[in-house]
Amino acid sequence: MNISALLAGLVLGAAISFAIVFFRQRAVQQVLRQREEKAELLIKAAEEKTAHIAGEIELRNKASRLKIEEEIKGKYQVIEEELGKQKSRMDKREEQLDRKFDQLDQREREHERRRKQIEELGQAAQEKMRQHEALVLQAEARLEEVAGMSGDAARAHLMARFEEDARNASGRLFKQLEAEAREHADRKARETIATSIQRLAGEYVSEQTVSVVALPSEEMKGRIIGREGRNIRALETATGCDLIIDDTPEAVVISGFNPVRRQVARQALEELISDGRIHPARIESVVKKATLNVQNEIKEAGEKAVFDVGLTDVHPEIIKLLGTLKFRTSYTQNVLSHSVEVALLCGAMADELGLSGSIARRCGLLHDIGKAVDHDMQGSHAVIGGQLAKKYREKPIIVNAIWSHHFDIEPNSVYGPLTNSADALSAARPGARRENVETYLKRLEQLEEIATGFHGVEKAFAIQAGREVRVIVQYDKVNDEGSMMLARDIATKVENEMTYPGQIKITVIREMRTTHIAN
Repeated sequence: MNISALLAGLVLGAAISFAIVFFRQRAVQQVLRQREEKAELLIKAAEEKTAHIAGEIELRNKASRLKIEEEIKGKYQVIEEELGKQKSRMDKREEQLDRKFDQLDQREREHERRRKQIEELGQAAQEKMRQHEALVLQAEARLEEVAGMSGDAARAHLMARFEEDARNASGRLFKQLEAEAREHADRKARETIATSIQRLAGEYVSEQTVSVVALPSEEMKGRIIGREGRNIRALETATGCDLIIDDTPEAVVISGFNPVRRQVARQALEELISDGRIHPARIESVVKKATLNVQNEIKEAGEKAVFDVGLTDVHPEIIKLLGTLKFRTSYTQNVLSHSVEVALLCGAMADELGLSGSIARRCGLLHDIGKAVDHDMQGSHAVIGGQLAKKYREKPIIVNAIWSHHFDIEPNSVYGPLTNSADALSAARPGARRENVETYLKRLEQLEEIATGFHGVEKAFAIQAGREVRVIVQYDKVNDEGSMMLARDIATKVENEMTYPGQIKITVIREMRTTHIAN
């Protein structure tokens, strides 16, 4: 009973298990069929979408190709139109060139025709010239026969008469102009005032491009040179000057065309010698210190010059340039002292003439400002000075006076000639400028030689240290008008052939002496 029940239970369990497995397999198959159907649907949708996208892409490609083709056609049409225009222009130019070639051919034929005409006219003119020369020779022979004088002698006689008449006429005109000029009392008064200030004195120093530094002993030369010359090289590099150490006992020569650098080198070397410590590092330090000292000295000198002249509102850079002139000389005359002297002369003359003394003193003080930098720039110091004054905003009347005081340009006011006159007075006064005896004597001899080389001059004497030449002429060979012309001719020749500071006055003396002895 139990076994039967057990078997029945087993059969029932196996049946149930089979049923479960069967239904599970059918469920799985049904799910698989559903998934396959869904996958087929997805694939079909994807294929349709792919076909749709491919169609859109194809349409876009066709549209792009059409657009590109239209653009290319448009560009091609533009290029074709431009080429057509260029071709038409080239055709026109070719036509123009053809016309010009035709015109040139016509001109060439016309020129050839005219050239032949000119040659024929030239031959005719030469024939007429030969006939004219023959007639002239016949006339000259006839005139020589009638006058009893050769043609050369007659020509020389006429030229002498014409020259004498021309000299007399120009002399009379010169005398007339001089007489008219004397009627202007104010101008003559100004000249008198300028001449009366010539005695103003001032200091001067020697023209130098070297400075000499004294040494305490010959041993110091070796210390200055240093091992393998390193000290002297360092000093020359730092100062920009050359140190000359030769056989001169207990002295070193500093050479350089820049006076400020030379002053820096001199002060630095003196301090090194007094201190005794001489090596490259010490040299650089001392040169920097000397440079500052010289800059301060330059500033003080410029400020003192401005104060002495009585000016205000002077640009600091101009004050610095003025101070630099303390170390600059011209024909042995200190340029800063000369500038102050010119300023005082300008101011004195301006006050006497009723002009602005302040403007005149400013023109005089700054007239040589260009010499502070003329060793670094090309050009006349007057031109450089005018440019500097303009750069630092000086008044136009002052800029013109500085620029024109040597007549590099025309002065536009009385202050230009006034500055020129004061400059000449300061340079020409006795003791202002020194020169060696040999040069001085040669200049005097050349002055007298130039003066005696003119016709009718009996004697010539250079006086007032070569500032004046007095020429004595023969009474019967030079008249009053001729003496005026002679003074001008001598002055012109002196200006052209000589180099000299200041001005030279030419005085021609003509007198008649009559002597009779009473018995």
